[in-house]
Amino acid sequence: MIGARYELAGKRVFVAGHRGMVGSALVRRLRGEHCTILTIGRADLDLKDQAAVRAWFRVNRPDAVFVAAAKVGGILANDHHPADFLHDNLMIAANVIDAAYRSGVEKLLFLGSSCIYPRLAPQPIREDALLTGALEPTNEWYAIAKIAGIKLAQAYRRQHGCDFISAMPANLYGPGDNFDLQSSHVLPALIRKAHEARGQGAATMEIWGSGTPRREFLHVDDLADACVFLMREYSGDGPINVGFGEDVTIHELAKMVADAVGFTGTIARDETKPDGTPRKLMDSGMLRGLGWQPSIALREGIEATYRWFLDAEGAVIRLATRNETRH
Repeated sequence: MIGARYELAGKRVFVAGHRGMVGSALVRRLRGEHCTILTIGRADLDLKDQAAVRAWFRVNRPDAVFVAAAKVGGILANDHHPADFLHDNLMIAANVIDAAYRSGVEKLLFLGSSCIYPRLAPQPIREDALLTGALEPTNEWYAIAKIAGIKLAQAYRRQHGCDFISAMPANLYGPGDNFDLQSSHVLPALIRKAHEARGQGAATMEIWGSGTPRREFLHVDDLADACVFLMREYSGDGPINVGFGEDVTIHELAKMVADAVGFTGTIARDETKPDGTPRKLMDSGMLRGLGWQPSIALREGIEATYRWFLDAEGAVIRLATRNETRH
């Protein structure tokens, strides 16, 4: 029933996108909920394939679904692959939400993004700012697909009585992030740049743009905890923001990253590169009012993420060394 508290214990819970940063964090968090976690890799189920998704739902019959699957990337990736970002994310949202309805899923949480809000939305951004102004051009393809997913969940709720909800996270970071400079978001890109600059003994580390845009960052483990909380406690028709509640400039963020990595050189600005949205701080008052708070401070989270990056990089090097030895 819509509006009732939803318990995950004893339920079959599907995490779509379990190998991504958000999905893997959800799997970690759900291990403490005494539920059966359902996952399937991209090689075995293409979420863009409607017939395959419907068949998988018919066979596996999940009770609850977290839609964390998405094609994601930073400004450069969005600019170079607009059709992929729009098409793939539209198909994933439409297929999973529709299959959830058809198979009788009890509750579904669709994960959107803070980029759904207008570029010049009043700060901090409230949920009712959605569709009140023009989007940021550098990621509008991804944003439009996410808006469609939010509205689709809302439409199935209104037409069919489905307990489908949507959550809008702030900029995310943490274990499992993408550190590829061609496709990553700003924080992991800065970690990679600072790490390489320190390793090369470089005098400077470059950041894109003026360094003045302000961004809010939320650790992915905080998001996963909030999603489980919302699945249990929230049953609203509209989207709900999930943020940390504070923002920093990109230049301040770069200094934090440099400190965590141990890079002591100069931070240089490449002002030929775009800044993106001037500021993006979300109003998470609705979620706070329900009783949830984040627990991982930005500086602490950056340090932990850098440790994860070092461990992951070390694992890749060790694997490459073993392969070379075998040959």
